[in-house]
Amino acid sequence: MAVEYKCCETEFFIHILIIVLLVLFAGMMSGLTLGLMSMSLVDLEVLAKSGTPKDRKHAEKILPVVRSQHLLLCTLLICNAAAMEALPIFLDSLISAWGAILISVTLILLFGEIIPQSVCSRYGLAIGAAVAPFVRVLVWICFPVAYPISKLLDFLLGQGHVALFRRAELKTLVNMHGNEAGKGGELTHDETTIIAGALELTEKTASDAMTPISETFAIDINAKLDRVLMNLILEKGHSRVPVYYEQPTNIIGLILKPEASPLPATKPEIKKPTHYTPLPRSHRQTQPSSQPSIDQPTVDDKTRNHKNPLVTSPLPATKPKTTKT
Repeated sequence: MAVEYKCCETEFFIHILIIVLLVLFAGMMSGLTLGLMSMSLVDLEVLAKSGTPKDRKHAEKILPVVRSQHLLLCTLLICNAAAMEALPIFLDSLISAWGAILISVTLILLFGEIIPQSVCSRYGLAIGAAVAPFVRVLVWICFPVAYPISKLLDFLLGQGHVALFRRAELKTLVNMHGNEAGKGGELTHDETTIIAGALELTEKTASDAMTPISETFAIDINAKLDRVLMNLILEKGHSRVPVYYEQPTNIIGLILKPEASPLPATKPEIKKPTHYTPLPRSHRQTQPSSQPSIDQPTVDDKTRNHKNPLVTSPLPATKPKTTKT
């Protein structure tokens, strides 16, 4: 096609203005395609609920637009394609065909792809919130064409894709936000340890967190609380010490640490019987060692006891004999 307009004519400047607007419009559509479509609904909902006041405002504006992801994608791509196809038409009326192709490719590549996508990938949230009303208008303009295509994509690919994290991914995410990771996180080592431990509760059984009965410090009911035994209790440092009858697996009560106060130094020969807090039979329930750790607080609440013995197989109930002292 021959050149129709020469420099300094009114139509020449009109075409130059249209070309600039088309390049800017194509660049905006390309940048928004990357900026808006790269934001997951989960990230936006998190920002809308717990982000900074500025991020909350931006996320609340973007969320209604991004919810229909396929419709938004089709709208942006249709507008971008229309602008890029129209650009050579207006350039062809100003310069030769080869020049129009070279200039249009250069303008689209530099100002319509590279620069807009670089900016929107960095400031996508703020830019998306600023142009959200304009994008809504484009959605309605392109609706007759974009809506059927978006429905076809919904049918073939699914209506929505929510990128939720699995437990292992959440644990890694929490560790990355710790201040020890060196990435600017605010969580302390104790906080990351507590959160990671809570995420692992469903994977661990009660036996993983318990002490084997063979390694547990316990006292026979017939033992006398002399100075040596009470000092041993205090030395162990436990707030509660199990009391058993005949065999260590038959726990019948607990000794509270205040009840094991040391004897006066002037009367080393004094001995007194073991004074313990008995466990009612309804509270003396053995729990399977394969029980998930996350269910243990529920069991403790039902039995009103946070020191339930665990067994790998049921044990016969043994009733302690009463003796007078």
